[in-house]
Amino acid sequence: MDPSDFFTGCGILIVAGKGGVGKTTVSAALGVAASQLGLNTLLVEIEGKRGLATLFAEPGLVYDDTELIASKEGPNPVGQLRARTIRANDALVDYFHEHGLKRFGAALTKVGVLDTLATSTPGLKDLIVMGKIKQLEAASDADVIIVDAPASGHAISFLRSAKGLQDTIDTGPIRRQADEVVALLTDPKRSQVVLVTLPEETPVNELIETAYALEDEVGVRLGPVVANAVYPKRPLVEDDPPLDHELTDAVAAATQFWDRREADQHQQLDRLSSELPLHQLVVTKRLTTSLDESDIHAMADELINQLKNAPDLA
Repeated sequence: MDPSDFFTGCGILIVAGKGGVGKTTVSAALGVAASQLGLNTLLVEIEGKRGLATLFAEPGLVYDDTELIASKEGPNPVGQLRARTIRANDALVDYFHEHGLKRFGAALTKVGVLDTLATSTPGLKDLIVMGKIKQLEAASDADVIIVDAPASGHAISFLRSAKGLQDTIDTGPIRRQADEVVALLTDPKRSQVVLVTLPEETPVNELIETAYALEDEVGVRLGPVVANAVYPKRPLVEDDPPLDHELTDAVAAATQFWDRREADQHQQLDRLSSELPLHQLVVTKRLTTSLDESDIHAMADELINQLKNAPDLA
């Protein structure tokens, strides 16, 4: 398939997965990949997460439509990549402003009761955040929006919030917001979820449970699964010059570990394929203690190459 079609097949890609599987890293790699394909791309992170800033060498930064990659014309055009942090309280204040309650929202902020208000209505914060993402889609100033969603457990409640409020509130602006968010999530031409996992038993189990929960309880379309940190084929070890006895034993032990790890990972990915019939994209494990922007670009290249050989995923 044309990799661009994957990104433009819907307006919003929501990236979700168990905490610690590299969901933010994959979100960033998808964002860079879309940009390298010439698409104007918006990366969205939810309040409380600062992983994107760390990956792009800006630790602690809260993004406000911040340019990460500039657009470039030419035979191989590059699309602009921007990042934005959505904070629930700010989104709630914006919601009041948009509904003619600017002073009310300002007063609530001043006395610090926004958290109390959100807590008293379960799902309201998540609905307001999703409503903000819906507004970004409606603005149509990006070819694709990639959302770094909360970890699996919260991701289900985050995406289910609109349906829950839709079932409990009959009329009014919150009901309208819930209706609009449900319409967004259940329209495969507007949104889909990309699930991320490590090729290990527990993350694979949780991904399978999350996938069926999202389909059954939210009705959202599932895109391909991204398997992160997959061991590459073991490099050949040349015994030239010959190694001393201790080094030979160490190399043998490392080789055995690598081979076992690689076999275990592929066993889990085979199990995932049999239990969840979704296309798999693989991101190779980076042999480094910390990732930087160059790693993200290498991952983006991997994803683009695999999408070229993938069936139609749009």
